[in-house]
Amino acid sequence: MRKLLAYPLSILYLIFFGLCLLVFHPVQWICFNLFGYEAHKRSVSILNLCLLRCTHILGTTYSFNNPHDIPADRPSIMVLNHQSMHDIPPVIWHMRKHHPKFVSKKELGKGIPSVSYNLRHGGSVLIDRKDSKQALGEISKLGKYIEKHRRGAVIFPEGTRSRDGHPKPFKTTGLKLLMKNAPSALVIPISINNSWKMLRYGKFPNGIGNHITFDVHPPLEIKGNLDELLVEVEKVVVSGINSFK
Repeated sequence: MRKLLAYPLSILYLIFFGLCLLVFHPVQWICFNLFGYEAHKRSVSILNLCLLRCTHILGTTYSFNNPHDIPADRPSIMVLNHQSMHDIPPVIWHMRKHHPKFVSKKELGKGIPSVSYNLRHGGSVLIDRKDSKQALGEISKLGKYIEKHRRGAVIFPEGTRSRDGHPKPFKTTGLKLLMKNAPSALVIPISINNSWKMLRYGKFPNGIGNHITFDVHPPLEIKGNLDELLVEVEKVVVSGINSFK
């Protein structure tokens, strides 16, 4: 019965989701080309708030728990587990004061209204998973960018999303590169739960009636042995994941 109800709700959700992408694509273009970075950044934040609200059609609710007063006047590296595309809009909206930029696969850089435009023009980097030299170069560039402009990088070190909520081992090379190229950044571990349930039936229909949680852990300074810090960051993120239990 639950899955049967998911079909009409998913169709309605996809209509509104698609409309948001189509409407905000020219809005982003106007903001970026006529008014510059800050206007474009605000348009992207509002877009992602709208995308987040669209999921309410599916009965999705959110808790974004961030009790920490994290300064916005220094760079940050947000490290998260990855469960679905629904991980992204809440992070962009709730962490908007940190100007989140993404390490994303190059395939997303074209063909998707609004999303591709933001990835190409908003400060994120697009990596070729089959070309490690190119990927590491782009990640290094992102680290230098956030260090210079005091912005935030978002990275999912698992590499690919977990289909059942169970965390995958971190691939730490990219995260370590970000740390080396943004040594003044704060590392912000964030644990996501239940986002994977939005895809419990596959790409269609969407899962319904889910409560997705984001728990922001105390930020960590980049100091001492980086390998030990990487182990600590992974441990903190995994400690907040319970949706596979």
